[in-house]
Amino acid sequence: MADPRAFISFDFDHNEEEKTLFVGQTKNSRTPFNIEDWSSKLSLPQSKWEEIIEAKIKKCNMLIVLVGKYMASASGVKKEISFAKSNNVPVFGVYVGGADKTSTLPEGLQRNRTIDWKWDAIAAAIDQVMTEGKNK
Repeated sequence: MADPRAFISFDFDHNEEEKTLFVGQTKNSRTPFNIEDWSSKLSLPQSKWEEIIEAKIKKCNMLIVLVGKYMASASGVKKEISFAKSNNVPVFGVYVGGADKTSTLPEGLQRNRTIDWKWDAIAAAIDQVMTEGKNK
């Protein structure tokens, strides 16, 4: 199976470091998978952002939301989840930056689809998405 294409959704203002670590660990560890990170690498003007980001999400197998402590203030994450759902792209979350089961989730992300940053659990979620979800 080809490496999954994942759009990594995260709070650009608070969790950029965790996003870099997350993507880097998938490439440089003994995880049973690699991720092609299709998320935006820089801040974009709002007029272009929606068009570019939705097009990227449409081309992905999944959207992984890195859920940090300040997720409630990340309006872009909410929009990215909406894009994924409207384009039938599966979504799951991973707690980062000290967030946990008591942290506020962005609208559209289900608590039972949000897991701890443990590679075995993340691998299982990715396998499930790739087996049952949208395979491009």
